[in-house]
Amino acid sequence: MDYKNLFERIDDAVHPVLAEGTVAQYIPALAAVDPHRFGLAIVDTATRKPPRGTGDWQVPFSIQSISKVFTLALVLATDGDSLWTRVGKEPSGSPFNSLAQLERENAIPRNPFVNAGALVITDRLLTLTGDSRGTLREFLRTESGNPHIDFDAQVAWSESHHGHRNAALAHLLADHGRLDNPVPDVLDHYFWQCALTMSCHDLALAAGFLARHGLRADGTRLLTRSEAKRINAVMLIGGTYDAAGEFAHRVGLPAKSGIGGGILAVIPGRGTLCTWGPALDSHGNSIAGITALDTLTTHTGWSIF
Repeated sequence: MDYKNLFERIDDAVHPVLAEGTVAQYIPALAAVDPHRFGLAIVDTATRKPPRGTGDWQVPFSIQSISKVFTLALVLATDGDSLWTRVGKEPSGSPFNSLAQLERENAIPRNPFVNAGALVITDRLLTLTGDSRGTLREFLRTESGNPHIDFDAQVAWSESHHGHRNAALAHLLADHGRLDNPVPDVLDHYFWQCALTMSCHDLALAAGFLARHGLRADGTRLLTRSEAKRINAVMLIGGTYDAAGEFAHRVGLPAKSGIGGGILAVIPGRGTLCTWGPALDSHGNSIAGITALDTLTTHTGWSIF
């Protein structure tokens, strides 16, 4: 692979769209991020070559909802298929923080990546470990090889003081008996998990187990092949919220986005990708990130289709 030429093509495609979209406004700590930042990392898990990247690929940013991929994996590793009695695995077709959909569907979240579903997963991880956010941080440090990964206290504070809709979702879940732990505890761990900061380089490395069919960085098994397949499948149909169909059409990879501007993507059996571009479209997905991944899969053929 001629990475120099590939990165030049990606940079050329991304540059014109950096002025489009807006950074997340409803979390003040994210609203101050420079919308013109962009980075992309590629980790080849098949050949174990060193990670490669372009732009701001080693600059830490708020991972936000990308954290949901890892909490899901940690719970699935313990609960197995019984997890799916708590949360569905269908596309949402609605905004990621929809109260109306949760109310209509008897408080069973459509999938683990809408906010209600992620709260259910956090609740379960808290029950299993006693410390959901700490367990997640240690897992990410180990898989990425970066012991300095940590939370951004300012982002966590901002989330907790402006997370009224997430609080409403949690109380609705609790009202239907879907949470085992007190609502304030679940919300606290959820907000801190979203406030983790990592670079594209760190995230692409940490997600390698999804490309290796469930094997961790040290070769031990976290998930069965079927469990890894299921996470990738749910990422494909729900990882970019109500724009998952358009993302699959353009990019053709399982992926998970976050309102911090990151997008994590998986090429099963080959590797992982992570992009960062803080300016978002109306669905909450990075415009630069989608453009970069579209360009990459078009020119490399690295798609599952």
